Amino acid sequence: MAAPPDMEVSSTLSLELLPTDPLLLILSFLDYRDLVSCCYLNRRLNQLSSHDPLWKRHCKKYWLISEEEKARRNQGWRAIFISTYCDLGRYIHYYATLKKAWDDLEQYLGQWCPRMIGSLKESVREEDLDAVEAQIHCKLPDDYRCSFRIHNGQKLVVPGLMGSMALSNHYRSEDLLDIDTAAGGFQQRLGLKQCLPLTFCIHTGLSQYMALESVEGRNKYEIFYQCPDQMARNPSAIVMFITGTSYLEWFTSYVNKVVTGGYPIIRDQIFRYVHDKDCVATTEDITVSVSTSFLPELSSVHPPHYFFTYRIRIEMSKDALPENICQLESRYWRITNAKGDVEEVQGPGVVGEFPVISPGKVYEYTSCTTFTTTSGYMEGYYTFHCLSNKDRFFNVTIPRFHMVCPTFKVSTA
Repeated sequence: MAAPPDMEVSSTLSLELLPTDPLLLILSFLDYRDLVSCCYLNRRLNQLSSHDPLWKRHCKKYWLISEEEKARRNQGWRAIFISTYCDLGRYIHYYATLKKAWDDLEQYLGQWCPRMIGSLKESVREEDLDAVEAQIHCKLPDDYRCSFRIHNGQKLVVPGLMGSMALSNHYRSEDLLDIDTAAGGFQQRLGLKQCLPLTFCIHTGLSQYMALESVEGRNKYEIFYQCPDQMARNPSAIVMFITGTSYLEWFTSYVNKVVTGGYPIIRDQIFRYVHDKDCVATTEDITVSVSTSFLPELSSVHPPHYFFTYRIRIEMSKDALPENICQLESRYWRITNAKGDVEEVQGPGVVGEFPVISPGKVYEYTSCTTFTTTSGYMEGYYTFHCLSNKDRFFNVTIPRFHMVCPTFKVSTA
């Protein structure tokens, strides 16, 4: 028997019949696109979707807008989201990541390398980036454009934002190029066709390039150091030491390494030495640790010549007894390449010095080596003698440290 009409219950519950608070809670879980779509469903959802607190999460997630920034702008969250989207909407998937990287880098530089802050340039406008695309007849990737909407690279100064490296007779410091300088160095010659320089060292002429098209064996937006093939008759034969697969990955991974202390600060500069935390050895009161770096500008694939530099840190514990003061007499190295070939080196001192190590004192020095293989490792020991007992000699272990050439591509020319 059917129920009377006045006893029938509707099986469908309209959103319009829900109370306001549950509806606002539901809307708070929507992404900005869905929230905008709700504005077009009906009048009530249009009103609720415009509820200003709903847009706070999106402003913070996509544009990193703080409460202080909101107060300074004297606008509501929804108005801020819309106005920022109108300006930077094409970069919504990159902006927060790149803005945080720049903010973290500036904060770190302000503490450790303050003079570098003054070399950073202000942002560029959309029309400036459009003009560069028209000039070089190539599209710039959105992550690259987004970064330059935050900072237009760096002035051509020393030290360079993208890291330094120094040996006794060699120095490199790479600036992050501003958009106009980069466009001026855009390459159309064979070997570097449609490649845009990202960095530049005024001492070596070295640049890291980004491929704007998939030509000459490169992947689109791949970032690399060029390396001429010295054994090829064709001067356009260029081998690439790859440093990144996209601008976003290249820049943010570098910044993360800097701000987490992965690169040491030496003489107010970022030095691109990589330290393996397991590469530490302690003998009695003396600890030896090693950092390494690959130098592409002094390396080649053809002929095989891979150049590495390493930085040694020797430290005596501050709790050591004063009578443990000692002096380094000699060094012994066992050097092994990827083929298993071994070379042994022994000699007096280190880099012409015979440092004295006392409690709490640190001694650091830099040296280099080359391999004919893409990787190798070194290990050995230092021989010290005690100054309070010159008849006592002892060896201090140097931990094994590996050196590996980055991935590279051989020229197709």
